[in-house]
Amino acid sequence: MIGKTSKTSKTSKTRALPGLVAALALTGSLGATAATAHAAAPSGHAQQTKRIYNGMQIAFPPNSTDLFCTIGAVGTDDHQRKIAISAGHCIRDKSGKYADHEIPDNIIPVVDRNDTKYGPIGYVRYFKDPEGSQTGHATKDYMVIELLPQVTLSSQGPHLKQTGVLKYPQGPVSPNAMKPALDTERLLTTGNNEIITSGQTGTWYGTVMNNDNGIYRAPAVNKAGDSGGPVIWHVPGTDLPSQANKFQAAGPWAGITKAITLQLPPFNYTSSANILADLRTREAADPEHDIYGAGFEVTPNP
Repeated sequence: MIGKTSKTSKTSKTRALPGLVAALALTGSLGATAATAHAAAPSGHAQQTKRIYNGMQIAFPPNSTDLFCTIGAVGTDDHQRKIAISAGHCIRDKSGKYADHEIPDNIIPVVDRNDTKYGPIGYVRYFKDPEGSQTGHATKDYMVIELLPQVTLSSQGPHLKQTGVLKYPQGPVSPNAMKPALDTERLLTTGNNEIITSGQTGTWYGTVMNNDNGIYRAPAVNKAGDSGGPVIWHVPGTDLPSQANKFQAAGPWAGITKAITLQLPPFNYTSSANILADLRTREAADPEHDIYGAGFEVTPNP
């Protein structure tokens, strides 16, 4: 079906990053107590708060705000850091030094595209860049942003309310998962599940018609700039977005917008299972177990 409804502490340092270019991929889609450091607040913002939500358009200074992506989900990780998830292919690292590595320094600022005067809302801590692929790394096309401590997290985007993280125990295991896989690391089956997305062209829903190692294809429309944007699972029996409900929908976070390809349907989405599984796998491989975003949970805040 298709539908349209219009354990160690890390020290953060701020410094310039020559050669790092934030850019949309050309075919990118048209979310025990240990001392841990947080993203440092910009000067003058220490007492200011700002609401951060799924569907917010983000940019990466000093690049033009014409080059932007979208937040797919916000919440906290297992160190209670405030985290946003978006698409990895939004950034290309020409130096080759930062992609697929933890970035504790505040070298890649992120701003609200529609409120750049506020300054950074956070900093990129991890991204998997395109690696020569037109649509980004096959199963790990995601970005982790550590948000400023003073921002306010919200589960309610312009059209989608996220009610947690999708658990689908009967689904196949993500290729990024360890054994045994968690229920949050299992993939939606095709033909009997619908996803709902929200972006610049409105709110869309469609049946998952193909699942390629956790990359879903569905006739739910996206366009350039929607990369990284929110995807939720349509809980059977709940309302689909429509004019009657002002194009609103609620459901668990199921992934982020990835790309448009030549296959049919052309609209691709990275599953939340792939992202969460990779975060857990990377944390298990880190002897200090302090991977930004690991243990991510969607915020319950309204």
